[in-house]
Amino acid sequence: MTNLPRWNEESDDGELVAAFRAGDVDAFECLVRRHQKAMLNVAYRMLGNYEEACEVAQDAFVAAYKGLANFRGEARFTTWLTTITLNQARNRLEHLASRRRLEAYSLDAPAPGSDGDPPQDPPSRAPSALDLMEEQAIRKRVEKCIESLPQDFREVLVLRDLRDHTYEEIGAMLKVREGTVKSRLFRAREGVKDCLELSGAMP
Repeated sequence: MTNLPRWNEESDDGELVAAFRAGDVDAFECLVRRHQKAMLNVAYRMLGNYEEACEVAQDAFVAAYKGLANFRGEARFTTWLTTITLNQARNRLEHLASRRRLEAYSLDAPAPGSDGDPPQDPPSRAPSALDLMEEQAIRKRVEKCIESLPQDFREVLVLRDLRDHTYEEIGAMLKVREGTVKSRLFRAREGVKDCLELSGAMP
């Protein structure tokens, strides 16, 4: 009889990863229980649709299960898992955008524009970087403003303000320099602020 430890909320991610690699499937199940809510939250903030977010989170854990043998531990497990979730969310956004273009296309419909591109409608919601999320009415306005941000800006806002990742971690996840992360985050926050001022939500 093997003497495998009983994993719980106090178990370290690194220990769980090592145990899973050694053949303990229960260790991975503990990782799923610990991080599934956070990954679902990240996916939802990027997609703005709960059902789609659930599928993305599930796909992310399947990918993590298959790829954990290649996880070298150079970053935190949560950073690695969040990167996988982001990539899955990006793929789903591309798929949804492609599907919307096909569904919207009609010979009887007016042309989308001189450049041939359909109107942009990024289906994403993210938490505010500002301390304006306490009141529900303002929260809804903030989410609407964030929904209008470019995807690059939404990503850094989610990773920094929702997941509290460091600039270094975000740069590694998005494969950009820290300066780029800071610039995008600043512009994202300013964009939300300007949007709120136009909507009358800012004093």
